[in-house]
Amino acid sequence: MAKVNKRKKVKNSFVVLVFCLVINAVIMYSIGSIFTNVYYKNKEKQQLNDKLVLLKEQGEALRVEAKKLQDPEYVARYAREKYLYSGEDEYVIRIP
Repeated sequence: MAKVNKRKKVKNSFVVLVFCLVINAVIMYSIGSIFTNVYYKNKEKQQLNDKLVLLKEQGEALRVEAKKLQDPEYVARYAREKYLYSGEDEYVIRIP
């Protein structure tokens, strides 16, 4: 009978050990998954912050350009340079 009790204890200990290992594996997998998600979210956040800075710079440049376009002299000069328009008594000579 002592032999049977000893086997039963060993068997119960083995079952508890396997159960603990399975629970431990599930917990470790969950923690690893959470850390992976946090890492990728931080990486995405950094990329979006960089994009935000770039877009703010572009927005500021566009605001400056819009302000310049309010000036008729600037618009005339811009049209002459970019679109080869000529003013009164002017000729456009294109040099390749």
